[in-house]
Amino acid sequence: MKTNKAPIGVLLTNLGTPDSPGVADVRRYLKEFLSDRRVINTPRLIWLPLLHLLILNIRPKHSARAYQKIWTDKGSPLLVISQQQAAALQLALSDRRYIVELAMRYGTPSIRAGIESLKQKGVKEIVVLPLYPQFSHTTTSSTRDAVDSALKGDLAAPEIRFIDQYFDHPDYIGALACSVQEHWSRSGRADKLVMSFHGIPEDYIVAGDPYLKQCQQTARLLSDALALNEDEWLLTFQSRVGRKEWLRPYTDKSLQSLAQSGTRSVQLICPGFSADCLETLEEIEVENRDYFIEAGGERYEYIPCLNARADHVQMLASLVREASPSP
Repeated sequence: MKTNKAPIGVLLTNLGTPDSPGVADVRRYLKEFLSDRRVINTPRLIWLPLLHLLILNIRPKHSARAYQKIWTDKGSPLLVISQQQAAALQLALSDRRYIVELAMRYGTPSIRAGIESLKQKGVKEIVVLPLYPQFSHTTTSSTRDAVDSALKGDLAAPEIRFIDQYFDHPDYIGALACSVQEHWSRSGRADKLVMSFHGIPEDYIVAGDPYLKQCQQTARLLSDALALNEDEWLLTFQSRVGRKEWLRPYTDKSLQSLAQSGTRSVQLICPGFSADCLETLEEIEVENRDYFIEAGGERYEYIPCLNARADHVQMLASLVREASPSP
């Protein structure tokens, strides 16, 4: 039966990636990322001179080398996987008139471009789905800021429905558990399952950011789904930078400590990342492996992100349907 209803737009977003692993593109990406007040809350009079005079003259070279290690013939792993997720989500939503667009908070394709594309296709309502299972002002709120900025002053702005978290969604936990169980069926179990989440400074938590509690809840639900005892898993936080105190325990230090105390095998999973990226493919799979092995560990295995797994995509489709207006 035909319908005259306008299609529903779905803006699927992730953090972003440089256009290439070259220093210039990495510098451009880092400038946008590190200029976001949600990411760095240091007073602008202090932070901006430090960013432009020091950090952007040093860090891009180091980050470019890291990106070069993981870059593929098709481009950035994060972008390639995100494109696969968007395509799979479009297929999974074929039962209704949805149009899925991919956008990145930093870099390209931009959130503004994604919204404009959806508007040109006639959408009057947009479901925004940031691929951050756990809410944080540093990520989720920053995405909302970008959406609001893109629509500011638009008298014909579409209605926005925003999915801001899914850290305890049963299908999300189920997909994570299935990915671990499938890995176990192929490789056997390790002494310890380490659940590594991206860290944020502790002062964000003190100010009221719910991220820590949501990471803890995700980890607990996953451990329950896998029927793990307390000594069989560990929650850690990775990717800290600067001199501030970040959420503990730190992933790298924990791996070194585990190896030194006699743990011979570990398996790493990153439940807070929806797609493999620099922080998982280089930092976790390569850099942290070295820390563990050099400290005396013998077996180190990384369990990939959910990426475009069918159960993950079906979970995302469920989120979109739950947030959509009634037919």
